Amino acid sequence: MERTGTILRGREFEPVEGRVVIDDDGRIEAVEETSVESDDIILPAFVNAHTHIGDSIAKEAGGGLSLEELVAPPDGLKHRLLRAASQDELAAAMRRSLQFMQRGGTAACLEFREGGVEGVRTLERAAEGLSIDALSFARGSIDAMHAGDGFGASGANDDSFDRERTATRETGKPFGIHAGEVDSSDINPALDLEPDFLVHMVHPEPVHLERLADSEIPVVVCPRSNLVTDVGLSPYAELDERTTLALGTDNVMLNSPSMFREMEFLAKLSDLPAAEILRMATVNGAEIADLEYGLVEPGREARLLVLDGDSDNLAGARDPVRAVVRRAGVDDVREVRYGADATADGDGDR
Repeated sequence: MERTGTILRGREFEPVEGRVVIDDDGRIEAVEETSVESDDIILPAFVNAHTHIGDSIAKEAGGGLSLEELVAPPDGLKHRLLRAASQDELAAAMRRSLQFMQRGGTAACLEFREGGVEGVRTLERAAEGLSIDALSFARGSIDAMHAGDGFGASGANDDSFDRERTATRETGKPFGIHAGEVDSSDINPALDLEPDFLVHMVHPEPVHLERLADSEIPVVVCPRSNLVTDVGLSPYAELDERTTLALGTDNVMLNSPSMFREMEFLAKLSDLPAAEILRMATVNGAEIADLEYGLVEPGREARLLVLDGDSDNLAGARDPVRAVVRRAGVDDVREVRYGADATADGDGDR
């Protein structure tokens, strides 16, 4: 099987006209340069590297509240609403968000999953039959981490997380932690845990940037969320000079889980190149979770996003990478391909 058009090939997203050949196991067999009739743009599907989709029951709740009032455990608005909802209500709401992400070209999300083991099981129910990989970075207990795909810590000011970090090392599962979202006080203790990745890093000081450069611990940034909660914006260029950045949409309570919107927002408020932002939305997040996709190159799993390059929105674009990052949207999606599966629609049908 094959897909033809302008292919954003490899880690540099070099635009080439040609075809992507997919084998029967759903892997990319070849990327061939040749003249084709198609106007499609073919790129890797997105990896949303930080989500809280349990908040799907409370979209746009809490207007005007501070970050602490919104999401701080145990009594922030989010946590009160989560406690008041049944697991069936949570699963149904999360499924709607997963369907939206899937339709918008997201192959995986790294979900910081509240609710312990039960929360992991609820996410599994929400994702049943869908093609998106909803990965649980569980919170609440070591048992939850064992049930899920990793551990997602709230922040080093909330607990030491030494036991959880040791447990993830023993199981070989990734450990992520929020750091530097409100201020810098939790960054050093978070770095001391030697996590597999950090989330936010809005307020790093020079000593933290030096430690990042030495450790090369990846950072997931969530610019729209940070703006909405009024905590500031990460120093994107300084972080990018020192380590690998990935992109997440954070709380569904505050933002739609659209990687198109997140890329456009970051592109227009920072000086990061479009190709770097596209890496943040694809391969960088994939590598945090050790996923075998994120690039269009031979040997990778064929998780592909196909855009209509002749849509009213994209027709005439001179630079396809900039067009994808700064202009494209869900309406431009022609197909989302998940490995050996055919196109997955929003209801999980193939």
